[in-house]
Amino acid sequence: MKKKHHFLILFLLCVIGYSAHSQQATETRLGTLPELTLHRGHTVHILSPEPIQYVDIASHHVSGDLPLENVLRIKLHEDTTETEQHGYELGTVTIVGGNFVAQYRLTAPLWMNDASIPAMLEIKLEHTRPLEISEIGLSRSQMKNLALGLLTKSVHRPVRSTRDYGVGIVLNSISTLGDYIFLDVSFTNTSNLSYNVDELRFFIEDKKITKATNVQTVEIKPLWQYQPLTEFKKRHRNVFVLKKATFPGNKVLRVTLTEKQISGRTVNLKIRYGDILKADTF
Repeated sequence: MKKKHHFLILFLLCVIGYSAHSQQATETRLGTLPELTLHRGHTVHILSPEPIQYVDIASHHVSGDLPLENVLRIKLHEDTTETEQHGYELGTVTIVGGNFVAQYRLTAPLWMNDASIPAMLEIKLEHTRPLEISEIGLSRSQMKNLALGLLTKSVHRPVRSTRDYGVGIVLNSISTLGDYIFLDVSFTNTSNLSYNVDELRFFIEDKKITKATNVQTVEIKPLWQYQPLTEFKKRHRNVFVLKKATFPGNKVLRVTLTEKQISGRTVNLKIRYGDILKADTF
């Protein structure tokens, strides 16, 4: 019994020690953060790879704003005499994007060589942590790079195409990466009238629609698109990114393009589930 009792105590101590070690391993300490030095009279612009959702600046001696959705501008206040009492440590600046969080240690040395004063900081991948540990999402810059790769490819055999009222939708290719679907789509116009786009929408719906059945339609909002789609005279090519959705074989993904005019032209392209299953991977 004593041996079992000692073994149980030893086992509990090991579990507690392992738990404490695991908790320490997940901590981020101030001294391990990349350092960003600030100097009076100088502004630092921090460039994010994707739109910034949240910013926290630990020190009231530092102010910041977002002149652009992916640019944080911070500046040390002119009156920094109080910082001398704290050894010029200003705590941290925390920047949160759609898929990551980044932290920097802010310092304010009393003197700096003008040539070494930072003016711009680009958030690097090694300075970030994913917000979703189990699934690292794509940033907008990553989506843009992948979309550019698709747009540089020539189209030899489209996956699907449709045409109505002189306006066509051509699905050039489908590519997937993780839980993301990239649709390379071209829009054509053979009429003499420019096509003013009202909206482009994506739906999952029944493949065959009859009056006797209840139609189940679910709209899917694109996560991102390469460029705005507002008007095209003859041709427009774009890439749309959707979150991967699994739907049975009796469903289709419908792409609907509508015109702004009251009697505007509407074009629908239906993509089969089999087309997505055959999609290329990056």
